[in-house]
Amino acid sequence: MADRKRRNPSETRDKLMTAALDLVGKGRHFASLGIREVTRQAGVVPTAFYRHFRSMDDLGLQLVDELGLVMRRMMREARSNVPQAEKIMEESVNIFIRHARDNRTFFMFMAQGLAGESRAVQEGIRSELRFFAAELANDLRRLRLASHLSDGDLDLACDLVVRTVAFTFTDMLGVSPDDDYQIDQIQKRTTRFLQMIFIGANHWQSES
Repeated sequence: MADRKRRNPSETRDKLMTAALDLVGKGRHFASLGIREVTRQAGVVPTAFYRHFRSMDDLGLQLVDELGLVMRRMMREARSNVPQAEKIMEESVNIFIRHARDNRTFFMFMAQGLAGESRAVQEGIRSELRFFAAELANDLRRLRLASHLSDGDLDLACDLVVRTVAFTFTDMLGVSPDDDYQIDQIQKRTTRFLQMIFIGANHWQSES
C-alpha cells in the first residue's frame, strides 16, 4: 500500500502532462488550454493539478524538459550512427524526421511554444534549442569540421542549422504522418538546406 501511494503522485503528474499533449494533438493550442480542461482530459479533479504544478506555464515548462530529453536522445543517436563525417547532416536529418514522426505531439507543442503567448514556455524551448546548437558546435569541433571558423562564427552557423531544422517542424505538421512521399521530400529539402549552409560556411572567412 505504501509503495502504491508513493507512485500515485508521479502517475497523476504524468496523466496531466499526457492530457495536455493529447489536447495539442487534437488541434488545440497549448496557450488556450485551461486547468479544468486538462484535468477533465486526465480524469482527475482540478485540485489535483495544484499538487504538481503551480500553473499551466509550469506544466508547459515540464513538457519542455521532456522535449529536451527527446532531443538529447536524437543527438546521442546521431553521434553513434555517423561513422563518416560527411554523412553527419544526412543521417542527423533522418534521425530528426523519425523522432518527429514518433513524437508528433511533442513537436507540435514545440512549434506552438516558439510562437506562443507564454514567455516562460517560449524561453524554455529557445533555451533547449541553444543547448542543441552548442552541442552541435562541440561535435563539429570534435570531428575537426569547419576548423577554419572562429568559435563565434561556428556558433552562428550551428544556430542557423538549428533554426532551419526547427522551422522544418511547421512543414512536418502540415502533412499527414503517414504521407511517406511528402515526408521524404521534406527530409531531402532539409538536408539540402543544411548542405547549403555548410557550403557557405566553408567559404566564410572569419575575422582575425
